[in-house]
Amino acid sequence: MTHESHADFAEFAAVAWPRLVRTAHMLTGDFHEAEDLVQTTLAKMYARWRRIPRHEVDLYMRRALVNNNISRVRKKRIAHLLVPFLPESVHRTHGGHAEAVERSAVLVEALSVLSARQRAVVVLRYWEDMSEQEIAAALNCSVGTVKTHARRGLEALRAHPLLTLHLVDQEAKR
Repeated sequence: MTHESHADFAEFAAVAWPRLVRTAHMLTGDFHEAEDLVQTTLAKMYARWRRIPRHEVDLYMRRALVNNNISRVRKKRIAHLLVPFLPESVHRTHGGHAEAVERSAVLVEALSVLSARQRAVVVLRYWEDMSEQEIAAALNCSVGTVKTHARRGLEALRAHPLLTLHLVDQEAKR
C-alpha cells in the first residue's frame, strides 16, 4: 500500500471510529465487543482499501461491520454450545451519566432479543439513519426483507418488558 493510500485509510478510520463504535455497540450489546468488532472490520478493510471505490467506502464499511457481527454471533453460538456457562459481561457505571447509562443499558438489553439481522436493520435504520434501499444494499437483501426485519424488530422492542417499563418510568418522572 502506498504512503498516500495508507494516510487516506488512517484518516478515514480516525474520523469514522466514534460512529462505527456506536453502531457496533448497538449491534453487539457490549462496548468492548463493539470496539473489537470495529477493529476487526477495519483490519479487514485495510487489506482491501485500494480496491474499494471511494464513493462506496461507507456502504462497504457498514456491510462489513454487519457481516462481521453476524459471524461473531455464529461463533458465539457455537462457543455457547461447547461451554455451558459463559462469563457475564462486566458493566461499569459512569458517574454523572447514570440516566444515560441506564437508558443505554435498557436499549442494549432490548436489542439483544432480536435476531442478528433484525438488530442490524433496526440499528442501521434508526441509529445510522440509512434508507431502506441503503440497508438492502448493505445487507445484500431486498427492500421487502429490510421492511420485514424492521417491522418484526420494532414489534419485539415495543413488547420487551424492560423497554416498556423504562418508558413508563420516564413518563412518571416528567
